[in-house]
Amino acid sequence: MNNVAINDQNTIVSPGKSWLKGYYTVRALFSAAWVALAFTVGKSQPSVAIALLIIYPAWDCIANYYDAKRSGGLGSNPTQLWNMVVSAIVTLAVAFAATRDFHAIIGVIGFWAILSGLLQLSTAIRRWGSAGAQWPMILSGGQSALAGGFFVKMAFTAAPANIAIVAGYAAFGAIYFAISAAVLAFSARR
Repeated sequence: MNNVAINDQNTIVSPGKSWLKGYYTVRALFSAAWVALAFTVGKSQPSVAIALLIIYPAWDCIANYYDAKRSGGLGSNPTQLWNMVVSAIVTLAVAFAATRDFHAIIGVIGFWAILSGLLQLSTAIRRWGSAGAQWPMILSGGQSALAGGFFVKMAFTAAPANIAIVAGYAAFGAIYFAISAAVLAFSARR
C-alpha cells in the first residue's frame, strides 16, 4: 500500500505506466533541449544563461506539480509537494542570486540539487513496487544530491563557474529520464 497514493476521495491511485512513460519522455526531451541551449547560446550570452538557470527549477516545479496531480494529488504525494515548493523557492532565489555573481547562482543550484535529489529519491522508492522503472530515478536522485554538494563547494571557491557546469548535471538528468521511459516502454512490450 505504500507504493500507491490515496486521493481526496479515499480512492487508491497508482500512476499508470503508459502515463509515466510519457511523462519521463517529456522530462528527458525538455532537459535535452535545455542542455543544448545551455551549451550553445547560454555559454556565450550571460543573460540567456541566467534565464535558462531560472527556467530550469521553474520547470521542475511545474513537472512535480503535474506528476503529483496525475498520481493522486499533492496531499498523497508529499515528496513531490515538497519538491515543488523547493523548486519554486529556488526559482526566485536564482533570480535574486543573479544580481550578485555566477558563484551565488551555482550555490543556490547546489542546495536545490541536494534537496530535489533527495526528494526525487524518496518518490522513486515510494513508487518502486507500483510503477516500475524506478532504479534510474533512484540513481538520478542520489547523483543529484552528490552533485549539489559539489556545486555548493564550488560556490565558495575561485574556480570558474558557468552554465556548462549545470548543463552537465542536467544532461545526466535527461539520460536518467530517458532510461526510465525506455524501460517502461520495453516492459510494456513483454
